Amino acid sequence: MADHEDDAAIVRRVENFVRDVVIPYEKDDRRDDHGPLDALVQEMRAKAREAGVLTPHIRADGTHISHRTTARVLRASGLSPLGPLACNTNAPDEGNMFLLGKVATAEQKRRYLDPMVAGNGRSCFLMTEPAAKGGTGSDPSMMQTVARLEGGEWVVNGRKAFATGFAGASFAILMAKTERDDGAAGATMFLVPLPHPALVQERLIGTIDSSMPGGHAVVKVEDLRLPPDAVLGAPHEGFAYAQVRLAPARLTHCMRWLGAATRANEIATDYAVKRQAFGKPLIDHEGVGFMLADNLIDLKQCELMIDWCADVLDSGQKAITESSMAKVAVSETLFRVADRCVQVMGGTGVSHDTIVEQVFREIRAFRIYDGPTEVHKWSLAKKIKREALAKS
Repeated sequence: MADHEDDAAIVRRVENFVRDVVIPYEKDDRRDDHGPLDALVQEMRAKAREAGVLTPHIRADGTHISHRTTARVLRASGLSPLGPLACNTNAPDEGNMFLLGKVATAEQKRRYLDPMVAGNGRSCFLMTEPAAKGGTGSDPSMMQTVARLEGGEWVVNGRKAFATGFAGASFAILMAKTERDDGAAGATMFLVPLPHPALVQERLIGTIDSSMPGGHAVVKVEDLRLPPDAVLGAPHEGFAYAQVRLAPARLTHCMRWLGAATRANEIATDYAVKRQAFGKPLIDHEGVGFMLADNLIDLKQCELMIDWCADVLDSGQKAITESSMAKVAVSETLFRVADRCVQVMGGTGVSHDTIVEQVFREIRAFRIYDGPTEVHKWSLAKKIKREALAKS
């Protein structure tokens, strides 16, 4: 079978699995305020494994399918908030798998990547730090967590925040500030098995989203001692490796949430067709019909923006600028789509009777995660200025 036929079959299998198997789990009460419990995730993953749709974006030989096909696979998995967890395409694991595949040693892949690809564990990425303490967020130069070489070991101290999935994760990718031999500042990524006595969860942050097992933790890192082989890639190159992960991870967020917004629009459309008001179906009222028409336009524009950026990545380019543009356009547009879905459905739209209100909440968070809109626009404006001055 031709490659594109194989790819189409993967997408069909994932979509059928999410619609037929995963969506019924949306009423399952095995969850807390932060997301589904691991028992529920593992039950769904067992069914995904049986259906041949577990980690569908990575081939049996460890290579990734194209970014363009990944866009279709992850959109299909995103049709339910539980879909990415069931299919093992969820953040931060999907981005961590991509990074490990590019940077990790063979031994690191065996120890950390292989179990995650098999769906047998979760991971977390420790970079963000508490804002109240002046730690790093969108500005990596503000990083306060420090790693120093002492007697052949790395000793790490600091505090991390918004450590998504830390509770229950099997390992962490931890980023810390380090000093190069010439005294210049750098950053290094470390692989840390969890649980670890030097990494202590201080609290879980209550957030607007509710689809992340383990939630978002504040973690104290105190006298964490790591051997040299715990370094991911080379010392002091953490910022460069973050760029390896950054553009694809931005885009895969867009893919998953496009699936979620598509499903919300399906639910809102079904409601508008069936619900009667003032003598006719809601959709026959121009105000409602036009909102759904705007949704159709916006969803297609998001799809095209994602495909455009995926093609740039598939051409071998880093797509830093293109992924910033896609992240802004898609997150802002999908929020409007989700907002209209809530509005079309009225009281039902703000209830827990459907997933529409959850999609609305979580896409609101998506406008901040992986870089707020304003930071991306600021970065783009700097590029515009540089290019304009270069021409003058």
